[in-house]
Amino acid sequence: MLLLLMLGMGGCSGDRTPDPVFPEAPETTAMYDTSVLHNEAKWTINNAHDPGIIKTDQGYYIFSTDVKVGGDPRPGVMVRKSDDLISWKWVDYALPGIPEEALKWTGATNLWAPDVVKHEDTYRMYYSASTFGSRQSMIGMATSKSIEGPWVDQGAVIKTKNDDPINAIDPNVIVDAEGKMWMVYGSFFGGIHIVELDPSTGKPKEQGFGQLIAARDMATEDGAVEGPYIVYNEKFKKYYLFVSYDSLFEDYNVRVARSDSITGPYVDFNGREMTDTKHEPQYEVGNKILGGYKFGEDEGWVAPGHNSVLKDGENYYIVHHARGEADKNWSYLHVRKIVWTEDGWPVVSPERYAGEKQQDIPKKLLSGEWERLEHDPFVDGQVESSKLSLLSEGKLEGSRGTGTWSFDGKYTLTLTWDEPSETGGKVEKVQLLPSWDWEKGVQTLVFTGMSDKGIAVWGKQISAESK
Repeated sequence: MLLLLMLGMGGCSGDRTPDPVFPEAPETTAMYDTSVLHNEAKWTINNAHDPGIIKTDQGYYIFSTDVKVGGDPRPGVMVRKSDDLISWKWVDYALPGIPEEALKWTGATNLWAPDVVKHEDTYRMYYSASTFGSRQSMIGMATSKSIEGPWVDQGAVIKTKNDDPINAIDPNVIVDAEGKMWMVYGSFFGGIHIVELDPSTGKPKEQGFGQLIAARDMATEDGAVEGPYIVYNEKFKKYYLFVSYDSLFEDYNVRVARSDSITGPYVDFNGREMTDTKHEPQYEVGNKILGGYKFGEDEGWVAPGHNSVLKDGENYYIVHHARGEADKNWSYLHVRKIVWTEDGWPVVSPERYAGEKQQDIPKKLLSGEWERLEHDPFVDGQVESSKLSLLSEGKLEGSRGTGTWSFDGKYTLTLTWDEPSETGGKVEKVQLLPSWDWEKGVQTLVFTGMSDKGIAVWGKQISAESK
């Protein structure tokens, strides 16, 4: 493979853009490693599920659902730490078990989907207690002066019963642009709700379940919507609601919509509101920005979802779990860079984060063979890549057809197809990143973006054209 050689070569006359800086080889974790099944100190990115991230003065911390391959998990909320968002190490459990009130109310055997925020000098950890298929659920809160504890339980934030219309799990706490504190929560049953919190207590200001901001038709088998997370982008003056759709083990995928107000309405690229349960097919609602995928013959990933989002300076990252294609019992932690389209939509890198930075790319590096895929909302499950050739004279060809490509001289690539597709559209505007190819263990260029119909598009360069 000549990719690394070609990336380092000088090139076309008039192109004075310096060669990009690619990430160095990151630390890797062996997949499906049964030698670590009962050794928690070796649980780096494995056994990670529903990760919630927070940045502190001591580093980045992930709090996640209690899971374990090959046995019953110990309850208490798993904690991991990183200095660079790439290499992760095991810390401990936040709690010694399930708090008494949560255990008595729900009968839970483990804790789910934690979210940690800092208010003044105190960390607040919101956790979920429930059992599968039940609405007898509780969101609780524990507090600590230190991110690594000890944590003191502060009891229930919201409880639901089996005859309630919604399910009190999957909390995410956010402070809006006006300084008000909110919690978005909910899973599957009754959709996603948002409730205002009292900053002094971290609990709801008023009784009730709050306002509905996302839902799906529970009469269909495609009824799951869960794992909500909201971020505010100051540049675009918008709130972005991320949720996960569909089956946890099979076809989980991440959707996003945006709003001028934290309480909605949240609207997708095509103008559909996230509370619209009448639109058919339902899987068209929400921008699908991440789902199961496979590049070429390399092993892919299944059911990525239940994300959190980190804003770190001017950079944004999506943090989620995904399942290995060969054995879906294993869930792994993924961190990916988010970039933003010109019109203010988040799109996700095709590769896990390895330290890459968005930077100008020389045009001389773009021609060559690529793998391209679309996160088509009509595809139920894993999508597979197909070949794309970017020819030096500005033509493109691939399994989808032929067309042209153009480059803005920085990092934005526009692919224009001769024949528009019914779902994918005609024009795809994507952004380039110098990345690490985790599948092949080499440096490579990738791209991520959207089509003129709002379909997320990924690409990965396989070989560069010889100059």
